Amino acid sequence: MPFSEYTFNLHQLQVFRTVARRMSFSRAAEDMILSQPAVSMHIKNLEKAVGLPLFEKIGRRIRLTEAGNELLHHAHRLFTVLQEASESMAQLRGGDEGHLRIAADTTAGVYVVPEYLGLFRRSFPRVDINLDVTNRATVLERLLLREVDLAVIGQFPTEKELVAIPFLVNELVIIAWPEHPLAKHRQIPLASVARELFLMREEGSGTRATQEKFFAEAGLTIQRGMELASNSAIKQAVANALGIAVVPKRSIELELETGQLVILDVQGFPRIRHWHIVQIRERFLPPPAVHFKMLVLENPDGLWQGKRQKTEALFSQCDTTQCQLDEREAALEGSSES
Repeated sequence: MPFSEYTFNLHQLQVFRTVARRMSFSRAAEDMILSQPAVSMHIKNLEKAVGLPLFEKIGRRIRLTEAGNELLHHAHRLFTVLQEASESMAQLRGGDEGHLRIAADTTAGVYVVPEYLGLFRRSFPRVDINLDVTNRATVLERLLLREVDLAVIGQFPTEKELVAIPFLVNELVIIAWPEHPLAKHRQIPLASVARELFLMREEGSGTRATQEKFFAEAGLTIQRGMELASNSAIKQAVANALGIAVVPKRSIELELETGQLVILDVQGFPRIRHWHIVQIRERFLPPPAVHFKMLVLENPDGLWQGKRQKTEALFSQCDTTQCQLDEREAALEGSSES
């Protein structure tokens, strides 16, 4: 049935529910701290809105009409949904539910971010997590398009719209197969290494950009061999004597332990860089992203010693919708590398 020209609101429905529960206008007025004429006016306007009487008088008592019973049923359902919505928003404010969207470069996405996500998952099991692992250029593109909340990359971004905070040391080393002629040498001159055939990451890779910049600043030209799109492919190619390569040390821990690869002792290496957590400047982060950012910055060594209690104790120190980590960011931004 279409409504009349009158409309009704939630407050009127709440008054109606109270009158229906108390079966008394005066008692409903007391419960809601309203005057009895105000309660009567709300019910009168609500009846005009629905076009039907909601109460009928029987002597000195009132009771619900058929329309009143029907409206009360829907009013209960409506306020139940509103309560569920309120509880859902409270959970989102607390970061216990919602979505966490992260993009990471290919090294960070495989060797860095999963550790942090593991701790995050144990603390916030109801948050849906999406991790996109791709090259640095695509990561920054997705972040600028607001398709993700946060990014984790190695090379410091130059885009003015972005804020990057270093949180974990990223050592770049030169690797070779164990029988390489330079494997036993110490303090190898950079010029000697530059004459070797280098396996390269694809264009857009942060590791490649850092490598090319360092050799160019030294006045040396890299002898480029194959171009490969992942650290895994690079490691396999080096292990099979197809060339040497610059890779993050964190990505070769297993191969070093098993003796498949060795690190060449080259002058100027390792190159010390950092992994950064990046967001759009002045963008409001959803609570799950705030939680994840806090977790990363409070665990810079990436070693998990705490359980959920430690993490929750950290988060309880501030309102997650307001906590922006200003002091932490100010201190860390000062050490960022351009």
